[in-house]
Amino acid sequence: MFSEEAILNELTFKAIRSSGSGGQHVNKVSSKVELTFNVLVSLVFNDGQKERILIKLQNRLTKEGVLILQCGESRSQHKNKELVIQRFIALVKDALKVPKKRKPTKVPKSVIKKRLKSKRKQSEKKSNRQKPDLD
Repeated sequence: MFSEEAILNELTFKAIRSSGSGGQHVNKVSSKVELTFNVLVSLVFNDGQKERILIKLQNRLTKEGVLILQCGESRSQHKNKELVIQRFIALVKDALKVPKKRKPTKVPKSVIKKRLKSKRKQSEKKSNRQKPDLD
C-alpha cells in the first residue's frame, strides 16, 4: 500500500503547551504534539491515492491540503508523538481503502414461488367470502 518509514520523513511535528490538568508542570512543559502533513506535496502517494485521500478526508484538511492532527492525552511528549503517528497512519489507511463493489444478487426461484403461492391463497380466501353467483 505505502511505506510507513517513507511517510514518517514527510511529517512535520511541533510541540506546543498542553491544556488541562498538571498544575505548574503544564505551564512550563510543551507536551502536546501537533502533526502536519501536506497531501499535495507528498512523494509517497501517487495521484490516484492523493485524490482518494483528499476526498475521504476533505473535512479534516485545510484549504491548502494540509492535514493537522493534535495529541495531548499524555503528559509525555514522546508518548503523544507515538499516539499521533498511530492515529495518522490509521486515518490514511482507512482513507485509502477501496470499498468492494456490490454484486446485486438474483432473487431465488423458491422465494418467488412462495410469494406467488401466498398471494394465490389470499386471493382464494377473499373470493370465498363473496356471495355465490347463481346465474
